[in-house]
Amino acid sequence: MDAIRTRGYAGKILHLRLDRLDHEVIPTECYVEWGGGNGMGTALFWDYCPDKTLTDGRDPRNVIVIATSPLSGTSAPSAGGRCELVGIGCGHYPIGWFTRSNIGGRLSSHMKYAGWDAVVISGKAPHPVWVEVENDRVIYHDARPLWGEKARKTQLRILAQLDRDGNGWGWQPLPGKREGISYTTQKPAVICIGPAGERQSVHAALVHDAGNTSAQGGFAAVFGAKNLKAISFLGTGSVKVRDPMALVEARFRAKERYGIDVDNPDLYHWGWLGRPGAVNFAGGLTENSRLQSCAGCIMGCRTRFDVGYGNETKCQATQWYAFFALDYYKGDREKMAEVALKLADYCNDVGINTYTFATSIHWLERLWHKGLLGKGKKIHTDLDFDELGSERFGFAFVDAFAYRKDIGEIFADGFVRGAIRLGLEEEWKQGYLDYPYWGIQEHGYDSRAEVEWGYVSILTDRDINSHDFNAMFWAVNLAMMQGVPYRIEAGEIVRLIADKLKPYVDTPDALDYSGDNIYSNAVMQLVRWYIHYNRFWKNTAQFCDLRWADLFDTNDPGNVGATADKEVGEQVYWNAVTGEGIDFVEGLRRGQRIYLLQNAIWALQGRHRDMVHFADYIYEKPAEHSDFPFFMWPTKDETGTWRYTDLLHRKLDREKFEDFKTRFYAAEGLDPSTGWPTRATLEAQRLGHVADELAKHGKLGKEGA
Repeated sequence: MDAIRTRGYAGKILHLRLDRLDHEVIPTECYVEWGGGNGMGTALFWDYCPDKTLTDGRDPRNVIVIATSPLSGTSAPSAGGRCELVGIGCGHYPIGWFTRSNIGGRLSSHMKYAGWDAVVISGKAPHPVWVEVENDRVIYHDARPLWGEKARKTQLRILAQLDRDGNGWGWQPLPGKREGISYTTQKPAVICIGPAGERQSVHAALVHDAGNTSAQGGFAAVFGAKNLKAISFLGTGSVKVRDPMALVEARFRAKERYGIDVDNPDLYHWGWLGRPGAVNFAGGLTENSRLQSCAGCIMGCRTRFDVGYGNETKCQATQWYAFFALDYYKGDREKMAEVALKLADYCNDVGINTYTFATSIHWLERLWHKGLLGKGKKIHTDLDFDELGSERFGFAFVDAFAYRKDIGEIFADGFVRGAIRLGLEEEWKQGYLDYPYWGIQEHGYDSRAEVEWGYVSILTDRDINSHDFNAMFWAVNLAMMQGVPYRIEAGEIVRLIADKLKPYVDTPDALDYSGDNIYSNAVMQLVRWYIHYNRFWKNTAQFCDLRWADLFDTNDPGNVGATADKEVGEQVYWNAVTGEGIDFVEGLRRGQRIYLLQNAIWALQGRHRDMVHFADYIYEKPAEHSDFPFFMWPTKDETGTWRYTDLLHRKLDREKFEDFKTRFYAAEGLDPSTGWPTRATLEAQRLGHVADELAKHGKLGKEGA
């Protein structure tokens, strides 16, 4: 145990058995080979879920895992404050797949300080409960007095109850494992659900602090189904690392090399790691706002405003309604920002996944104008879409989904499922309901243009929501939109990125998004790198899914990004904390093993390669829009010259994508005819017991197929 603890691990995993209202302790050393986060969570799910053929996340037999990594609670840049959730989700189509999500803030740090590397949650409580975790002490509390409360009040009431001395989180006495009583000035980290999660809507989000949410995957609905309102963590421990000086030095090097002047940010910086700030569409970085970040981050993607609302909201929460408000209030940007930020606050408070509204609200507006939606119409609603954009309509719209009333009840199991049930499947097939994969909304980077985003999403379990290559989109298209010069020409940017993708990719042609090259082996290898990188370095080691990968970066004199760098790359922090001494590519190999185990779970759930396809409109209709009126991306012409080209107005080829899948499965060691893992591949990864389970269910891939 002590050897494990000096490598970034707390040494224990907490198993909450909700049906018994008790818990057990699992030694972390049994799961260290899986790293942490996504890898450890997947292995724990495999061992503790009694029926891996389940497809409904609300089933009491479902198991969800919240897992940290060795880097959690340390100063590793953009990795110290995140943790991963895995389990069978809610809201996918056609099946509720085993899936993942993550959340930032302070949660993972306080899990570690309390002495826990992960939490396994099984069963269903006999009544609503919340769980208090303070060091080794685990106490179930009756949550019926909290049931119905929004996220903010839930957290405040829990904090008040745990403030036993009534001193407002000054010195708090906590029982220590060996020390008797120890003290902390920290306040607990609470993860909870709001009304939407209680009502088991697939649009619900888990909430921690003001603006940290875990939304994709539908795990808030799982919490609600399990009668679990909240978990709080507070501890007086620390994270022991193998080489503290190496960790500190690497962090300072990264800050010096990639950091920004927060008082004078470069808004046109290229790359992610040092990108200034506030990913906030309703109000940018002004003299009356400052950045806020997760624990351990050297940057910040949230904003705190002097107006007192919208604090720590970010990205989609601030964007989904902003442009409707701008139109409704006739171009009044101050009013637009006020409405959008207040509404973002409210979405977090009721626990709603705002990304579910990103494209669906446009579709609902279309149905309104077609006469299919409205009072007494085919889809009845008391909402007046002629008021769309007003503050009043925005709050009423969110309430409908948070409290499962009006159209929020009609679409509580997802928009694709709702459309099919209403006989509007053709609206989806034609792309008016822009949900391209697994019943999940388009992220905004159209799969027909930024193909690697779509490929990875369809070959895994959900919208990948990982911006590894997407920095190119924002860098190039923002420069185009603002009329400023490109800082890196297309030929240089593809060279810089391709260099980071070795040994998977040995040619810059993997970044050529023109014509048939998007179905090439080079692009297929880029997709494999993308999946493996995410499964280990992002989802297991827990490097932030926005800040990493840093594949190119204009804060560096040579425009070289931090990813895989020998001084500040991901492996530097991992090795400083764990002492393993692995190289960057070893992390990719581990990511492949994690992905293999997840493919085994999907096979048991009923996945077959014939199910792995985009919605019909991706193949049949050209892309017509994106976050910008164009989609500039690197291409190489017939003379070998690289340039940025507008890739809107194209569609994918169904047969060529099917061939792409065949080659992808073969490269992954999966049966190309089914997409299932083979025994040889599993045994080569020391997963013979997984092969035995697949064989028992008739889901083992054929060798040499």
